[in-house]
Amino acid sequence: MSRRTVSRREALTTAGAAAAVLASPPLLGAINRKPNVIVVLADDLGYGDLRSYGGRVIKTPELDRMARAGARLTSFYASANLCTPSRAGLLTGRYPIRTGLAKDVIFSDSNSGLPLSEITIPELLKPDYRSALIGKWHLGHISPYWPPTVHGFDEFFGLPYSHDMKPLALYDQRAPGVELTSEDVVLAKLSERFFDRAHRFVEENAKNPFFLLLALTAPHLPLDPHPNHAGHSAAADYGDVVEEVDAQMGRLLGKLRKLGIDRDTLVLFTSDNGPWLVGSSGPLRDRKGGGGWEGGYRVPLIAHMPGKVRAGLVSDAIAMNFDILPTIAAMANIRLPAGVAIDGRDLSKVLSRNAHSPHDELILFNNEDVSAVRTDRWKCVVRAYYREYDWEIVNEGYPLLFDVKADPSEIYSVATKYPDVMKAMMARVARAKSDFAPLHARPPSPN
Repeated sequence: MSRRTVSRREALTTAGAAAAVLASPPLLGAINRKPNVIVVLADDLGYGDLRSYGGRVIKTPELDRMARAGARLTSFYASANLCTPSRAGLLTGRYPIRTGLAKDVIFSDSNSGLPLSEITIPELLKPDYRSALIGKWHLGHISPYWPPTVHGFDEFFGLPYSHDMKPLALYDQRAPGVELTSEDVVLAKLSERFFDRAHRFVEENAKNPFFLLLALTAPHLPLDPHPNHAGHSAAADYGDVVEEVDAQMGRLLGKLRKLGIDRDTLVLFTSDNGPWLVGSSGPLRDRKGGGGWEGGYRVPLIAHMPGKVRAGLVSDAIAMNFDILPTIAAMANIRLPAGVAIDGRDLSKVLSRNAHSPHDELILFNNEDVSAVRTDRWKCVVRAYYREYDWEIVNEGYPLLFDVKADPSEIYSVATKYPDVMKAMMARVARAKSDFAPLHARPPSPN
């Protein structure tokens, strides 16, 4: 690891200690200790797959119960329409283009990864938190980007990339610098293994603050249901896999209650992007990888923390997965890193008080190109795929403006009906392109 990386982490440790004294009280209510945080990240789960988001085929009673006991955000976005960039955005609180990982995904023969210069959630939380990544990494599987413990995690148990890539092994590292061991992967038992390891991590760290990113491989293809769930769902293998995740979420929340730490633990359940070849994007247009349209980006977000997150809250405040970092920082009384462009915003008031979104706009990228801009009511789409074309629609004379409050399916453009709105939205697009164009094709710096 480079000297620059070490000095950055030493600086973060000092800043974190000072922030504990200087920061204001947590916005999610009085907490006697720094809160635990568990982020459960499904892989390719669609907006319309859960009953609480309008799904009617797959049974998700545990997640529905979690939503009733907590908060459900209905305008929550992944920071990309693909896996690698979305995960980079979540862990850094930044648009993925800032990290050099906005384009496509990392494959088994790729040599790129999340730069060590990026400050991740577990690094920000040091030294007060013990952190673990359990599940899928997909942010670089060669040195210097690998293993995830070089990015601040104290423990790793999981896969280097998607389970449809080869060669594939299940890796285990109980502490930074110790030997990384591996074993064969049994796909049907993978979700169970991940949740079982999560239970062990929670038990071992129940008395002190912890951060857990539980990054599932389900329901990404290929589908191989657990024997206890195979053949149960009307949605076939896909539904079986989602229903297992639902049952495991019930077990995890039950474990927190049994340990007496459920009121000290923020649990967030979301997805890295929209559904791929199967799964439901509900009323939303298009799917994973689709440039500009809602179905590739808008995903479920369920938040649970009894006494802190308002029970039964349903909010349409616009938010994105890069908001998770600043939200955790606010709850833990840790200041955001100085000199770093953090695009995310603290969602504490949204989750506890049903406040308005802290965002004036959200930018949707397809790879490194601005594809759409979303505000509270409006969405301007400027790029889409059509056959073999990555099509910049607006340059072809087809301006697309949608009232996403009234038309979440993006069926009818109202650009000619609201010319002033369209003009203002195109100004936002132009500003976004100007801001991020200098970052195009910028190779990630390892250190």
